[in-house]
Amino acid sequence: MLADAHAGKAVQVVTYPRHVDTVNERYDYDWLVLRTALEKSAHAFGPFELRQLDEAMSPQRVKQELALPQGRINVLARASTPEMEQDLLPIRIPIDKGLLGFRVFFVRAADLPRFAAVRSVQDLRALNAGLGKDWADVSILRAAGIPVVEGSFESLIPMLMAGRFDFYSRGVDEAPLELRQYQQRFPQLALEPTLMLHYPLPRYIFLRRDAEGERLARRIKAGLETMVQDGTLNALFRQHKGPVIERCKLDKRRLLTIRNPRISPTAPLNRPELWYRPLEGK
Repeated sequence: MLADAHAGKAVQVVTYPRHVDTVNERYDYDWLVLRTALEKSAHAFGPFELRQLDEAMSPQRVKQELALPQGRINVLARASTPEMEQDLLPIRIPIDKGLLGFRVFFVRAADLPRFAAVRSVQDLRALNAGLGKDWADVSILRAAGIPVVEGSFESLIPMLMAGRFDFYSRGVDEAPLELRQYQQRFPQLALEPTLMLHYPLPRYIFLRRDAEGERLARRIKAGLETMVQDGTLNALFRQHKGPVIERCKLDKRRLLTIRNPRISPTAPLNRPELWYRPLEGK
């Protein structure tokens, strides 16, 4: 999407989605990282305009829109899966430093002692997890031998409170916000304070697989690499994710680690500067 600015220079227009049935503020950090990457690359790639699509879309529709040759968005941010990386063009720098792969649990308050006794992944296999239908996490937990019950996003907390499963796995920066949203309606909903499940789950910026997408990918990747090298990405992460990391006391939790058998071999796991490490305070 190129347009002519009044100064006569080509302006790269970057349009990101508006999500339906979720809290759009959850994505503010993603778009701030994107804007900063575009700014960092402006000297080499020229001016840009960043805008949000007016129409709200479901996650499935967002992906479909980006895949269309004339789709109205040309960028999205999402957890990586083999299907996403095949259909779309990933920039393999985890914009949240892999924080999405650190999971805490919503449970029923009466079950807190049961979870405080969990010491290993083997112990966790005796409990049923609740996850959204077709989420990337479903296959990861099942591959680790943890039973999973799937439901729609809107139904998962009511299903937990009705006893359909034992815990609802959420990202660290999702859980406190959702606890505030739901606790008045479900006073027995609790955020389990002792455990943290981890698996590598990078959240990437994705673009369309076409010539424009490749040009935009080169620009965003250059900007993100600059942000990694000059410390900007880490500073934004600390500023925007630090408070929720403190609230969840990640450094005080027992860390249970499982594999992500579907992670791409191209994931930059050999670059420690790209990943959050809670037990090292980095």
